[in-house]
Amino acid sequence: MAGITLRKARTIIRKALEKGREMELKPLSVVVLDAGGHVVAFEREDGASPGRFKVAHGKAYGTVMLGMAGKAQMARAEAQAYFMEAVNGLYGGQVVPVPGGLLVRDKRGAVLGAVGVTGDTSDNDAVAGAAGIEAAGLVPEA
Repeated sequence: MAGITLRKARTIIRKALEKGREMELKPLSVVVLDAGGHVVAFEREDGASPGRFKVAHGKAYGTVMLGMAGKAQMARAEAQAYFMEAVNGLYGGQVVPVPGGLLVRDKRGAVLGAVGVTGDTSDNDAVAGAAGIEAAGLVPEA
């Protein structure tokens, strides 16, 4: 598979939002990026604040650019704050190193892109994102 198609991206978003409603989460926003960090698709639920695109994008962007999910980025930021500060400087402040940024892999382990979910707690965001990725037949790394 060459990357995340628009069809797969829409499935990821739809299923992540469905999982959020099933879990009774606050309104979510979900972005899907390709392996180069470009937006494939984005949706913001009714009631989600307008600034959520940048948060979702920052979670996904840091994930794909560093090749590590949000949870791992947060651990790195806690252990080596100077590293994440430097990375954020390199990427123009676009990295949000918390759970809710998930790598998307194919079944062979190749990175296809990333998903960023925001709106509830970061851990809940990650659960919703993983459900969307799995529903698209892909492998999440949270």
